[in-house]
Amino acid sequence: RYALEGGETYQAPIAWDEDGTPTAFETRAYVTVATTRPETMLGDTGVAVHPDDPRYQHLVGKHVILPLVGRRIPIVADSYADPEQGTGAVKITPAHDFNDFDVGKRTGLGVINVMTTKAAMALEHNADFLEGCEPSPDCMALHGLDRYEARMRIVALAEEQGWLDQVEDHPHQVPHGDRSKVAIEPYLTDQWFCDAKTLAGPALEAVRSGKTRFAPENWEKTYFQWLDNIEPWCISRQLWWGHQIPVWYGPSVLENGELSSKRDKIFCAKTEQLAVEDAKRYYHGRLGPTVQISTMNVLVDEADSRPKGVGVVIHTSADASASVLDAIFISRDPDVLDTWFSSALWPFSTLGWPDQTPELARYYKTDVLITGFDIIFFWVARMMMAGMEFMKDGEGKPEVPFHTVYVHALVRDEHGKKMSKSLGNVIDPLDLIQEYGADAVRMTLTSMAAMGRDIKLAVSRVAGYRNFSTKLWNAARFAEMNGCKPVAFDPASPKETVNRWIVGETVRVAQTVDEALEAYRFNDAANALYAHIWGVFCDWYVEFAKPLLAEDHPARRETQATMAWALDQCLILLHPIMPFVTEELWRQIGDSAGGRPERLVLKAWPDLPEALRDPQAAREIGWLIRAIEQIRSVRAEMNVPGGAELDLVVTGHDADVWSRIERNQPLMARLARLASVVEADAPPDGAVTVALEDCALSLPLAGVIDVAAEMGRLTKALAKLEKETAQLRGKLGNEKFLTKAPEAEVAKQHERLATAEAERSRLLQARDRLADLG
Repeated sequence: RYALEGGETYQAPIAWDEDGTPTAFETRAYVTVATTRPETMLGDTGVAVHPDDPRYQHLVGKHVILPLVGRRIPIVADSYADPEQGTGAVKITPAHDFNDFDVGKRTGLGVINVMTTKAAMALEHNADFLEGCEPSPDCMALHGLDRYEARMRIVALAEEQGWLDQVEDHPHQVPHGDRSKVAIEPYLTDQWFCDAKTLAGPALEAVRSGKTRFAPENWEKTYFQWLDNIEPWCISRQLWWGHQIPVWYGPSVLENGELSSKRDKIFCAKTEQLAVEDAKRYYHGRLGPTVQISTMNVLVDEADSRPKGVGVVIHTSADASASVLDAIFISRDPDVLDTWFSSALWPFSTLGWPDQTPELARYYKTDVLITGFDIIFFWVARMMMAGMEFMKDGEGKPEVPFHTVYVHALVRDEHGKKMSKSLGNVIDPLDLIQEYGADAVRMTLTSMAAMGRDIKLAVSRVAGYRNFSTKLWNAARFAEMNGCKPVAFDPASPKETVNRWIVGETVRVAQTVDEALEAYRFNDAANALYAHIWGVFCDWYVEFAKPLLAEDHPARRETQATMAWALDQCLILLHPIMPFVTEELWRQIGDSAGGRPERLVLKAWPDLPEALRDPQAAREIGWLIRAIEQIRSVRAEMNVPGGAELDLVVTGHDADVWSRIERNQPLMARLARLASVVEADAPPDGAVTVALEDCALSLPLAGVIDVAAEMGRLTKALAKLEKETAQLRGKLGNEKFLTKAPEAEVAKQHERLATAEAERSRLLQARDRLADLG
């Protein structure tokens, strides 16, 4: 209870009807305020009430006497006070609460710091605290106590002296330091600020006008929210390391020619030498030209209790060797700049700025900034502000530091949880690189970096891309063993359909990668390359090319040159994602041909014209691949022995289809393990038939497999799968399991169910085909 000045009283409502109208009152000579931090009341400079609160409107402008301290503080009206919370009256301690500080600025309240940097009470010799009041001995006895000890002592004193109204439990959030693990205490200090509002204007306009854009665009909203509501930027930090604040302090010269007892004269300069020159001019002009000024580095014992530091001595006597007691000290501010202030200079300071270097002229503005969403304000916005403040184009207009900001995803664990040491789910990239190689890690992250989505990283994915690297290496070895060396090659020159097809496929994937990279869809680029290199080049082209690479084949030289060219294009396109294996293969392949003129990293990016794509070759080889895949699928479903060669009967076709089959019959026979390929008017009995878009392919299986035994195997496997899927559906339909089981376990069960259902579908299709055999 804060007593009203002079014993003044008022009628306070104590009961209300259903409509909230007061029905009973009592006479009070105090205002009751609520606080969770009683120790800060010693620094109270006001009590705030809402301007529309009828209980207190008549008290606005009056004063209360602060218990223990005896300070006279005003009652002010401010909308921060909530009539629905507590008593509706709020104690205001501007030096120890962020909201109170704002209220104090709006209502003109004083600011009194009553703590040390160690959160102990600082009352003795505290001029701001002692001004205009005479604290009680009980109050002054709190000096030096820890804030929590002072809190309990103040509550006890309030109860003893009769001004404690009541104590209530009040759960609330208290911020704690992530390193110290103790509650953070708001504390008023002198800091340097930057006029961020002025700097933010050009930075906002640059993004709104499209000079700089975000990818994905939705992050522009975050950028605008920060800069539209930006506050003055505190740029000073009390740390040991960093860019020093470029400010030096010395005593000012008063009007009577004497020196001030405070270090209130500020010299701001780029260097200490320039600051000294400023100081010499200042003191010469005010103390007279006869003053002898010299400089030396000393430890400064400062009158205002600022930390000691290196300073400059300006002697006030003609004898430059006079005692330092006869000297004027100027010393540098011990603070350093905020890390983000230093980081804001990165796009141009790394290029030699403020000097006009060739690098600065060549590389500023930069192109694409890649960063995380959590530092859009801390880093991206600050670089935009600093870049446009310090860097101008030829017309003197502010120039943005980069044209695009690509906001990448966060890497989480395979279940989507953020990695943390406490959860034990941290994956160290150095460990992954040690086991699987840097290229495998890079390819994994790139292939999963879908724009706007976080990455769920599983070690198994990295292992898979290590296998991809091995696949590429083996393909290069195959090419080397078959004499495929880089030569002068015109990709429009091949005559063989397979070679024209791989040239077209290379053009297609190059176009896909170009489009993906231009749109910052790095995952699409990586996945397109993976599908082309593994699925097209290694799995199909290498197999198709084997007969053409025979010693006596007339297309041997053409195929060697085509394969070497296609492999080179794969290495060039893949190099930005997997630089190490591609660079090494590029060197080895080049060495086999007598060396290359340049490293892969310096090789020009492919510019392959659309005219190199051959639609007829693409249709023919595409059909051939689909046919072979269908035949292989039937063999696997029907459990045909791997070494068995089957007959193939083609029906429902026209002359063009049969001509295509005849041209490619050797390849079909070798890759699908066929004994013969014939045409007929209708499928034979006992054959499994699959339909393509322009014909039907039938495989007679009579005598090849035991239909009855195979049907029994499938029936048994289906029964087992039916039981497994039923159990999984039951588990996933159990609310108790879904509620209590870890998220990772639930996801695992969903994955098991999806796999089981896919296998069940495959077995059902195989059973239906067996049933058709009769």
